[in-house]
Amino acid sequence: MKGRVLVVDDERRQRDILQMILEAEGYETTAAGNGRQALQAAQAEGFDVVLTDLKMPDLNGIELLSEILKLQPSPLVILMTAHGTIDSAVDAMRKGAFDYLTKPLEKDELLLVLRRALERAHLVRENRMLHEQLRDRFRLDNIVGAHGSMQDVFRVVHKVASSTSTVLVYGESGTGKELVARALHHESDRRSRPFYAVNAAALPESILEAELFGHEKGAFTGAEMRKIGLFEQASGSTLFLDEVGDLKRDLQVKLLRALQEREIMRVGGTERIRIDVRIVAATNQDLDRAVREGRFREDLYYRLNVIPIVLPPLRERRTDIPLLVDHFIAKYSGTRRRGVSEDALKILMAYDWPGNVRELESVVERALLLGERDLIVPADLPAPVRAGTSGPRGAMELEIPDSGINLDALERSLILKALDKAGGNVSRAARLLGLSRRTLQYRMEKMQSAPEGAPGAPKGARAV
Repeated sequence: MKGRVLVVDDERRQRDILQMILEAEGYETTAAGNGRQALQAAQAEGFDVVLTDLKMPDLNGIELLSEILKLQPSPLVILMTAHGTIDSAVDAMRKGAFDYLTKPLEKDELLLVLRRALERAHLVRENRMLHEQLRDRFRLDNIVGAHGSMQDVFRVVHKVASSTSTVLVYGESGTGKELVARALHHESDRRSRPFYAVNAAALPESILEAELFGHEKGAFTGAEMRKIGLFEQASGSTLFLDEVGDLKRDLQVKLLRALQEREIMRVGGTERIRIDVRIVAATNQDLDRAVREGRFREDLYYRLNVIPIVLPPLRERRTDIPLLVDHFIAKYSGTRRRGVSEDALKILMAYDWPGNVRELESVVERALLLGERDLIVPADLPAPVRAGTSGPRGAMELEIPDSGINLDALERSLILKALDKAGGNVSRAARLLGLSRRTLQYRMEKMQSAPEGAPGAPKGARAV
């Protein structure tokens, strides 16, 4: 059986012909003579697709669509319309219909549209089943992926979550490394304790050392009282070390000692403090190469890389994009039922996503905020996405002139442009730049403390 289809038409002969065509192709069909009957059937049974006439007495096709979209889960709706009512069918697509067909129906076109609808319904159903499994088994509610590479990630997370072994998560910015770390924590015996996280790239070395290891009163200028570091706070829990490849050599030594001996000393202290911390580290760098080039300690690399987990970039699992789009629409739509048009989805599928899942989430959120319809359409998407040009990836291909380039000025310019585009919202600007919010805030603080004469810090930025 290819799928279950509810055929709705007030003309008996038309219903019979459609049922005969579809059943000959292997579909299981049910027929309804009006909108009321169709709604009762849809409420009582589960259908993949509803194929309905637009003009019907009592409850027309658009009214039926509105009621069917309230069902959970709801089938996809295809409307059949005469040429004179095409505008109404287009309006119905804005309200959530999957597609429409014009009468008299062409058999090949009918089967093509139906096949596309069933492929979409299968993906949505597979994603729903996957989420139910994740809630019951993995608790990876915010990680979406039916692609084989993501299924491998889910299996590893489930298998190693209960151990205390160190995990190293590899992946480009925006692929969801912290989500994996949180899933490992929530599936472990440490779930009752808070989850702790720090970004090694977001803090200067001296501040990061005090943040991790704590310090005694008077350990350095400004240390007016004792500070308990994250290693102590996270004892009995999980500590996520993001961008661990950016650690300076001195801190690499201290981290190695903490992992080997399971004890630390606060900055300025002499007491050895026992710790019981499960470390999950993450990086977007090639640490194996960093070891060969002498930028990262080999012994620390082996201590961290006990269980490697590799998150694929979104461009390598494009089949997950429809699932992710549905996930983000549900996340940001609230009580209003929203959807995405086929044309918009094709554009999203074709784009390279240099910012990965984080960038896709930002684009969907923006489209829902700015779009006026119940359906995301191509006009709601940013121009670079519609054009298929990946801004951040293209920036990496800039030519450096012989006279050199002022990297600080370039960074400052990019941050200011991102903040301007995001209306001063720091979180959204961070997503545009492919950075975490903490990293962007740190870089903004550096701009504020720039020497006199340097370009100024961003004005009016909102830490949202």
